[in-house]
Amino acid sequence: MKTAIIIGGGLGGLFTGAILAKEGLRVTVLEKNATAGGGLQSFHRFGESFDTGMHVIGGMQPGGNIYRICEYLGILDQVKIKDVDADCTDCLYFAEDQQTYQLQKGKEGFINSLSAYFPEERENLQRYVDAVFAISDSIDLFHLRPTTDFLQVHTDVFLMAADAFVAKYIQNPKLRSIVSYMNPLYGGRQDETPAFVHAIISTLYIQGTSRFVGGSQHFAQLLVSVIEQAGGKVLTHTEVEWVEVNNRHVEYVRTRQGEIFQGDYFISAIHPCTLLKRMPEKAFPKAYRERLNQIPNSYSAFSVYIKLKPDCFPYINHSEYYMTRYDEIWKFGEQHDTWPLGFLLMTPPDENQGKYSSKVLITAPMLYDEVKKWEQTTVGHRGEEYETWKAQKAQQLLSHVEEIHPGFGECIDRTITASPLTIRDFYGVKDGAMSGFSKDYKNIALSQVPVVTKVDNLLLTGQNNNLHGFCGVPLTAINTAEAILGRNSILHKINEIGKNEN
Repeated sequence: MKTAIIIGGGLGGLFTGAILAKEGLRVTVLEKNATAGGGLQSFHRFGESFDTGMHVIGGMQPGGNIYRICEYLGILDQVKIKDVDADCTDCLYFAEDQQTYQLQKGKEGFINSLSAYFPEERENLQRYVDAVFAISDSIDLFHLRPTTDFLQVHTDVFLMAADAFVAKYIQNPKLRSIVSYMNPLYGGRQDETPAFVHAIISTLYIQGTSRFVGGSQHFAQLLVSVIEQAGGKVLTHTEVEWVEVNNRHVEYVRTRQGEIFQGDYFISAIHPCTLLKRMPEKAFPKAYRERLNQIPNSYSAFSVYIKLKPDCFPYINHSEYYMTRYDEIWKFGEQHDTWPLGFLLMTPPDENQGKYSSKVLITAPMLYDEVKKWEQTTVGHRGEEYETWKAQKAQQLLSHVEEIHPGFGECIDRTITASPLTIRDFYGVKDGAMSGFSKDYKNIALSQVPVVTKVDNLLLTGQNNNLHGFCGVPLTAINTAEAILGRNSILHKINEIGKNEN
């Protein structure tokens, strides 16, 4: 039996491990944290469970790509999710003019809801939505279609700047910002982010999103169970500190505890720049190492996790987005005198969710430069100045929440915060990047990191190879697994399940 050692038990490591385990490999996942899951991890404070990363998930509608992958893995019937409301999937508030916009599910719902605010743009909205779906429809992997093309040829709009793509179809400047509201979720930047990234995320949101019920950790455990039921292992508190490479071949990995792991294949699910620090320089050509270190990372985030007083604040079955100014929607990755430019607020659903929520999550994009002065510190030992700074940032966010929910502060019981340093240290990602490497349409090859490396038995997986998030990472996991099992091998099996059902 062939063996695979996976470095990192985040979403990418667990999905890749689950696929390989299902296909007969003996998989061992090595995770540095106390719990596997990466962005799927939950933590417990004040008697509540809080999710750290996967708050809004796409692709889980019946027939969706992640829905079908879960079906292939045999875990679909155990996934606990709740769809957001169809008549209001997301609610957007712009402080500039105190205007609120509610978006409905589906192509027609999206067009109709925004046409109610901008009736003169209805035809443009139709053309825009058609163009968004045309781009996502052209991507075989997004639809789990087998392909013989190693490099797909796409239309001109595929690789144009996302903000220019929006402007190509939408005339009203305010509406351009509104249809770009999910931009902070994927680290979008003006005149950089490619249109295909915007199109994929927009497609998922328009089709309808879901939330994990009772926390995302349960989903991570389902992936762990696939690995363990096939005879594999997921080892926590097991951080890889060294990867021994000779003649472009990994001999073994060594953990901080000094344990040695050998295997036929080694798969890194951690940030590529973190991996490079744990390998001999000779493992990769200098040009490759310099290229990885030169790729800019997406920006980070600051979050406030709130335990609410009982029966005080309603459960809201959609996400709320606060934006300051319309013309700043593409500028979250730039230096600003004021913060925040915007944030996401949501009430995560519990088991047997009732009328009131027990907790609230608020997360706002933030540049790593904000915390750079404390980057040499470690968790729990960052000093009083850092704690004071976090408290001030939390209060800034909460003051803005009062604009959309007057009296919200009276419902707060306890709070805890997380900064870009928290993300850096717990996820092991450079600069606390939330969305992996940043992509630039002017040099798309720079940020496209292949899953296959020049080390013959070392592969990569995770958000830094293709797309990030709950949809993008599992698709990359298929790429990585097929580099071992054979091109289209997994996709054919996923599609066979669909044929049998029909």
